Amino acid sequence: MRANGTPEQGAMQLKRMHVHVGVKDLEASIAFYSELFAAQPAVQKPDYAKWLLDDPRLNFAITQGHTDRGIEHLGIETDSSDELAEVYSRLERTESEVLEEGHTTCCYAKSEKSWIADPDGVLWETFHTSGEETVYGAHPKDKGLPASARPSNVCCPG
Repeated sequence: MRANGTPEQGAMQLKRMHVHVGVKDLEASIAFYSELFAAQPAVQKPDYAKWLLDDPRLNFAITQGHTDRGIEHLGIETDSSDELAEVYSRLERTESEVLEEGHTTCCYAKSEKSWIADPDGVLWETFHTSGEETVYGAHPKDKGLPASARPSNVCCPG
């Protein structure tokens, strides 16, 4: 990516931004975000909802009871394992500690993912989803992340 934000020749572009927000009242939040996005959730569970928007390209998820309220983490979702490998190489070049979670179940989905914290401890997830799951998933191990980025509820509490 060039300094002006345009991709370098031959470079892959990021496919979909991911934002995960903890909410107090899931039903009220689903109603609010459905109006805001002019779309119903693509996935809805008793404790979780997710919209996959095309304009803007966004994977927006909300969870009740698993996280604190507010932005829980940010992420980059890729459309393929090859794109995930390219994004992972970017993580490695930051020279920050990376938690490579690998294949996991999180947020009712089968995914391959890695986690990294920015210099201020904001947690970023990079992932490729390969299918659905019937369970929310287990808490990822927080080993490898800087202590400032080790929240008690990264994504999927156990």
